[in-house]
Amino acid sequence: MMGADGPETSQTRNDDRTASGVLATQLSELARELQHEDDVQGVLSGILDAAVELVPGAAHASISLVTARKKIESEVASGDFPRQIDALQNSTGQGPCLDAAYEKHVVRVPDLSQEKRWPEFSRGAVALGARSMLSFQLFVEGDRLGALNLYGDGPNAFSSESEQVGMLVAAHAAVAFADSQKISQLGEALASRQAIGQAEGILMERYKITAEQAFVVLSRASSRSNIKLRDIADHLASSGEIINPGTR
Repeated sequence: MMGADGPETSQTRNDDRTASGVLATQLSELARELQHEDDVQGVLSGILDAAVELVPGAAHASISLVTARKKIESEVASGDFPRQIDALQNSTGQGPCLDAAYEKHVVRVPDLSQEKRWPEFSRGAVALGARSMLSFQLFVEGDRLGALNLYGDGPNAFSSESEQVGMLVAAHAAVAFADSQKISQLGEALASRQAIGQAEGILMERYKITAEQAFVVLSRASSRSNIKLRDIADHLASSGEIINPGTR
């Protein structure tokens, strides 16, 4: 079997499953810890601590609230540095947070000193000491949006693995923010993530494949059967079988 970077060995698959298991354990421990937090700020701060600890390349983090497509506020930050970057995005009206919140779910910036998409913001961010960024959309509700922003100390700090782990942490952040902001539509999105994650786990265990490969299997089954990915995942979790086009 070929992996993304070449032939995939049984040791590689074992290493991937071990890493996935460690991450799952860490996220479960985080969830249990956050259950004891009574205030939203404490929950969000715990999530930021986890982001810096778990996401490869992350040195700083913030959760930002964007209003009316232009006003950015740091709801919670790991220090003054992320707040300064958020303030810069607010004053310039451009940056990864805005793109992640409004246009894309994930925005990765390898090197701000070479970035052309947001020239004014990039110059100011480099002057403050920022080099790499990774932003995730948390929610969209009317003209209010949320984003998780991660910052690296050097260029090219974030990888594909950073994105994958960051998306899991962002899911926790989205739920916590939903609880605090009463954002009801996140419930269905969270349920979908949980169902897909459960289905991926079944496929990983059954066929000894990685989480990424399991997602590809589910996606292809959804495309070929013209059935929503969430429904494919639900069916697999309840019956142990992937829906075939002829069994609809």
